[in-house]
Amino acid sequence: MSLFMTDTSPSERKNLIGLDRAELLAELIAIGEKPFRVKQLWHWIYHQGETDFAKMTTLAKPSRAALTERFVISRPTVSTELTSEDNSRKWLLKFDDANEVECVFIPEEDSGALCISSQVGCTLNCAFCHTGTQKLVRNLTAAEIIGQLMVARDSYGEWPTPAGERWLRNIVMMGMGEPMYNFDNVAKALKIIMDGDGISISKRRITLSTAGVVPMMERCGDELDVNLAVSLHACTDELRDRLVPINRKYPIKELLAACRSYPGAKNSRRITFEYAMLKGVNDSVADAKQLVRMVSGLPAKFNLIPFNPWPGTEFECSSQAVINTFSKILNDGGLSAPVRRPRGRDIMAACGQLKSASERARRQKVTA
Repeated sequence: MSLFMTDTSPSERKNLIGLDRAELLAELIAIGEKPFRVKQLWHWIYHQGETDFAKMTTLAKPSRAALTERFVISRPTVSTELTSEDNSRKWLLKFDDANEVECVFIPEEDSGALCISSQVGCTLNCAFCHTGTQKLVRNLTAAEIIGQLMVARDSYGEWPTPAGERWLRNIVMMGMGEPMYNFDNVAKALKIIMDGDGISISKRRITLSTAGVVPMMERCGDELDVNLAVSLHACTDELRDRLVPINRKYPIKELLAACRSYPGAKNSRRITFEYAMLKGVNDSVADAKQLVRMVSGLPAKFNLIPFNPWPGTEFECSSQAVINTFSKILNDGGLSAPVRRPRGRDIMAACGQLKSASERARRQKVTA
């Protein structure tokens, strides 16, 4: 409980999470606070993870009281938290308007990657993706994007920001939605996450995934300089038009040209091509050989993803033998092509399986 009482309800107070330094400064000046308070407040919010102004002891008591009166530091509400048998963890998070998204942490031996959503639902309708069956509701705000990471840090007790090793070491913008279609909010959130005085996750440990929004790729490289992953999944326009419909707007030739000119793309920071292995669809020897030819000369690697099934899907996962052969052809062609180990399948947390439980419930109610 706060030490300071207020007649203003939390819903009427402004959330400070998601404000950049300039916006935070403007809010503080508006209530008569000195500019140096920005650094103090930033440290408490993003380094310490504190949500109670009363506990921010480097701020004077009158400042704490004024902040409590007008502002909140609010995370999304955790509707459900599930842990997989392989220790992957998934959160269903609810926002102020009752919309929900899912966020997943995939642990490795000494760290892991947090998969963050950028939209409620998705507009891309990729044929093999469960998330794509949920219609786009809206973009997430910068606060809602950052809030997913803060909830995960709360869950793992990683406050204050660790000076050395940490579990929540990597971020992948690969959750619900297409990040490039919400780029302004995604960029704002990632810049706050990368800020060295707060959460302090290096751009080298952030990967943004796109289905191929070609006009936004150069801007992403220029403004964020994060790692890029591209959902490819096919080596011909005919097949990719079916699997990834945005290909009809930005076909493979244009997509690869944008990849070749992506700022920062080089052998030390290769572009990752995501490739879901679909039985009898895109997993032939000819497909693998064509991929080698397609990306020749491009600093690239492949991430082969065994298809993760979901209710109602028409696709099946390629056999392990087929996947191994496919991977070997890419490797022999000079490309790194590891096979992603499926994680979190038992809690529908694997790649392509995310879909908010509220949407599932609504659809079940309609069809009942």
